[in-house]
Amino acid sequence: MRLTVLGGGGAYPTPERGCSGYLIEHAGFRLLLDPGYATLPALLEHVGAAAVDAVFVSHAHGDHCAGLNPLLRILHLDPDHLSPLPVFALPGAVDPVLALDADMKLDDQADVHEFDAGAELTVGPFTLHTASLSHFVDNVGLRIETGGVSLAYSGDGGADPALRSLAAQATVLLTEATFVEDVPPNSRGSLSSAALAAEYANLADVGRLVLTHLWPGTDPDDASRTARRGYAGPIDVATPGLIVDVR
Repeated sequence: MRLTVLGGGGAYPTPERGCSGYLIEHAGFRLLLDPGYATLPALLEHVGAAAVDAVFVSHAHGDHCAGLNPLLRILHLDPDHLSPLPVFALPGAVDPVLALDADMKLDDQADVHEFDAGAELTVGPFTLHTASLSHFVDNVGLRIETGGVSLAYSGDGGADPALRSLAAQATVLLTEATFVEDVPPNSRGSLSSAALAAEYANLADVGRLVLTHLWPGTDPDDASRTARRGYAGPIDVATPGLIVDVR
């Protein structure tokens, strides 16, 4: 399984990186995970829009799903694209995105599969285990398994202790680390830090830690150094173009 980072920023895009966005590939199948603001151009550097086989959205915030709109626009305007794109999301999570450009009927390009947190899904060669993880809105983390390896992902629920169970002995943990060390009071329990991500990675005994969803302006080296204090395994920061072979 291969993870390619398309964004990795939280809240809003910056000149350095778009928001959350990840391409997961295995056996020729391409799963687009959380296409947030400004991630479509990065996706198109790797594959064409029609090469995406399915999309998974963890929650309704635009920095995790707004990129679905331009992706569907491309498919709508492509006369050779005939099949709707499977989109997996919590009930109602992608409705606002699909409502954009209503005159173009972009929702016809999406085959939405709604599920409840805790569901197990089969998407192409992947088995997806989902779990509710706390955030300001309903959010799911997931564990993607295929070929004997696993990738755990928090969505924006990296502060939830349930992430430890979801990520137990995962090959790679890709987790939200919005802040470096101290989480502001109004975000505690809903957003995480590099320090807490490292603690959970250590407790879950994961093979590799990838920090993502950094607050705009955060120095990735600061996040990595802070995580190093709590986790001894390999650490990456999700920056556009980062490729992690999950094996």
